[in-house]
Amino acid sequence: MKKYIILIAVLLISGGSFAQQSWSLKDCVEYALKHNIRIQKQEIANEQQKVALNSAKNQRLPNLNGSASQSFSFGRAASPVDNSYVNNNSSNSSFGISTSIPIFTGFQIPNNIELNKLNLKAATEDLNKAKEDISVNVTSAFLQVLFNEELCKVAKEQINLSKEQLDRMTRLEEVGKASTAQVYEAKATLAQDELASVQAENNRKLAILDLTQLLELSSPEGFSIVSPDIEPDFQALSTPEEIYSLAMVNKPAVLAEQYRLEGMDKSIKIAKGAYYPTLSFNGGLSTGYYTMSGITGRSFGNQLNDNFNKYFGLSLSIPIFNRYETRNKVKTARLNYSTQALQVEESKKSLYKEIQQAYYSAVAALAKFNSGKTAVEASEASFKLMREKYENGKATSVEFSQVKVNLMKASSDQIQAKYDYIFRAKILDFYKGLSLTQ
Repeated sequence: MKKYIILIAVLLISGGSFAQQSWSLKDCVEYALKHNIRIQKQEIANEQQKVALNSAKNQRLPNLNGSASQSFSFGRAASPVDNSYVNNNSSNSSFGISTSIPIFTGFQIPNNIELNKLNLKAATEDLNKAKEDISVNVTSAFLQVLFNEELCKVAKEQINLSKEQLDRMTRLEEVGKASTAQVYEAKATLAQDELASVQAENNRKLAILDLTQLLELSSPEGFSIVSPDIEPDFQALSTPEEIYSLAMVNKPAVLAEQYRLEGMDKSIKIAKGAYYPTLSFNGGLSTGYYTMSGITGRSFGNQLNDNFNKYFGLSLSIPIFNRYETRNKVKTARLNYSTQALQVEESKKSLYKEIQQAYYSAVAALAKFNSGKTAVEASEASFKLMREKYENGKATSVEFSQVKVNLMKASSDQIQAKYDYIFRAKILDFYKGLSLTQ
């Protein structure tokens, strides 16, 4: 029993130490890529497509089939001696092996191989797309945690200011320079700031929960992230057109649809292949053993040797009329090609729209950040002046609280604009082929 208790304790300690490590953005993305269920399912689909390609290649190989049969006959039958009908029992054993080799199949086999190669490329790009999606989602969730952590810091700073103000009012009340009402007002302000801090902490925990769920972790308890020194890079952004031209070369979403379009062209050729005749080589070996009651025949080995047969030949099949089945398959393949061509165009337009949205969102976030910076500086100056007035009794607690709220809102807005810009800028770099963790 002691051994089991020790083992459980060790597992709990090791699990706890794993959960309590600090995660960087790179750690989060790499872990998600290894453990995300959607990616694992896409990896299986990719392996299945490899098997399909292998099967298509093996269609060129000959097949080989063995056969064996045993039959028994009872009752009246023609006698092999005088051709009269007599009651007798007989048995017949036969053995054979055969093969068939495709020689010409209307180019269907090579086109089917090419189709499966393209399907494998598309499946690989689908896997890359799934990895990109989870990387973007993890990055967004990671930055959301950072955003909420900074809001928690702002909320705690407000609490410290309120505590200082409450201490000062308490001391002034003791010497008769402040009223009891002013002390209670300071306490009320502190309580409001503490409530705001609790809400900010709850938002931080919810953001961590979202991130850990993306990582497929069982619990957010003990989870923490490394707070990198992230500051906006205010270099000039590339235009949507420049980013789009780069994204067209490396974005899996577009490449996958393009490979499928090429595959649809192969499907048309496969369907047309049914118009051609097919030619195959056939060959085989066979032998047998026969017995009949009342007649002494040759031995088993002698009969197998006497009845040994070899054959080979060519088989030609010429399609003449198959109820327009081939014609309709060709029409269907062409319609599928047209549909896929539209899908390619739709994926390109969707990509360009995403780039445009990220670009103009980054521009808006940058403008908001710059204006927020000015607003914070003005709010800080206003807060200092109002604080002096309040401490000298020249301003009410309501005026002081309002200025403090304005400062907190300006700081929060600037932080939000900062992380919004960082995320949008990372997305734009990502479309250009750069890593999100750089």
